[in-house]
Amino acid sequence: MNCKGGPVLKKIIIDGNSLTLEDVVQVCRHYREVELSQEAKENILKSRKVVDDFVENEQIVYGITTGFGKFSDVTISKEDSKLLQRNLIVSHAVGAGEPFPTDVVRGIMLLRINSLAKGYSGVRLETIETLIEMLNKRVHPVIPEKGSLGASGDLAPLSHMVLPMLGLGKAEYQGEILDGATAMAKAGIDTIQLTAKEGLALINGTQAMTAVGALTVYDAIDLLKVADIAAALSFEAQNGVVNALDSRIHKLRPHRGQMDTAEIILKLLQGSHMTSKQGEIRVQDAYALRCVPQVHGASKDAINYVKEKIEIEINSVTDNPLVFPDTKEGLSGGNFHGQPMALSLDLLGIALSEIANISERRLERLVNPALSGLPAFLVEKGGLNSGFMIVQYSAAALVSENKVLAHPASVDSIPSSANQEDHVSMGTIAARKAKEIMENTRRVLAMELMCACQAIDLRGNKGLGLGTKAAYELIRKEVDTLVDDRPLYEDINKCEYLITSRKLIEKVESVAGEINF
Repeated sequence: MNCKGGPVLKKIIIDGNSLTLEDVVQVCRHYREVELSQEAKENILKSRKVVDDFVENEQIVYGITTGFGKFSDVTISKEDSKLLQRNLIVSHAVGAGEPFPTDVVRGIMLLRINSLAKGYSGVRLETIETLIEMLNKRVHPVIPEKGSLGASGDLAPLSHMVLPMLGLGKAEYQGEILDGATAMAKAGIDTIQLTAKEGLALINGTQAMTAVGALTVYDAIDLLKVADIAAALSFEAQNGVVNALDSRIHKLRPHRGQMDTAEIILKLLQGSHMTSKQGEIRVQDAYALRCVPQVHGASKDAINYVKEKIEIEINSVTDNPLVFPDTKEGLSGGNFHGQPMALSLDLLGIALSEIANISERRLERLVNPALSGLPAFLVEKGGLNSGFMIVQYSAAALVSENKVLAHPASVDSIPSSANQEDHVSMGTIAARKAKEIMENTRRVLAMELMCACQAIDLRGNKGLGLGTKAAYELIRKEVDTLVDDRPLYEDINKCEYLITSRKLIEKVESVAGEINF
């Protein structure tokens, strides 16, 4: 049985090449178990044989028979190769800040397994299987979220991942934070001793930033669906002019996201008696409504680009040196450098920030009587009641915070390792910022959903569209129309839960299945 009492799901096969974003979510959040393919096992054994030969022959290969970083010119004897790898882990586990959440930790473990499974890293099969056993038995290392430069990979976070494998550090098991040795023993997993190349292969890569980024981009894709639903409800709450959604307009500027957004919102509004045509009430709407296809669409295109880059990265080899069994070479390169992720995840943060920006502007038009024609702050008996006044304040604060967070991390670089590593990506900072922006944006959209439904009630519900009616009815099951002031944070929490649980998306899709979100 799985953790929810359902049937055991088939294990996801790890081969280093075919992991999908959906697979990542299944393992990280739904505890799907994994196992190596037979081909992966064979590739792992081949690359390990090459490493063993390097050590036996005392061939000079970075990180195998030499020190690390600036110490790459220090030769290490084969007698000291095991101590070298252990020292690497214990010296590099210097993370800071709060621990990553469990889903991110599982993502880090999964992506590291998948990278090693390609057979270019030289790690022993039993070492990878130990990490798989930890993942499947839910032994989750405590990994601080700060301390990575994003090149040479996520050294500090990944070192914390490795510590429990050695019986060191901390790990969460069955709801308890335990020392690494205890957690491994309680789960019935033997600790290991690292040997040549293994410490470096386990920590030299982009898996922390990529795990955060993968889960964030997955959530962002859903959030753009919610943004379209919220915008459609705001269209009705403000008697929006639907001519701006005409496909003929958008075909003349054929960005995919823009065309899709206009089509989606028209379908959500299908059959609505709350929208207007050009000239009936006004000639055109303000940009927050009229330009929804252009703004939402641009963010969709950006997020699809990031998704493409994430899907490449989760099936890539990102350590150094790389072992090529066919030619029996160990080649030093720079695949650990996080720049492809850093730039992509900065873009993700910017794209999500803009969704919150325009959502807050739609919200402001709802609560401002000079713009809405509705009672001030969407409440009768204003003055005695403040209504949704401070909801807009909170949304504005989150949007402003997003603007600070959206400053790109990837434009910064601080040299490290005595200037041997003289350009770094800051990709893990970019990933963490994008995640925080996503969470702030989700909260702003929850506020817009709530305010749009209130505005529809005050304006008089003359009949909503196919998709918006489903969204409105679901929200109204959780959140009553506001008559007198009450603690609104609880209502916002309920709207946000409808987003995070996917109930809102699933409800709208169930009644308007032809909507191609």
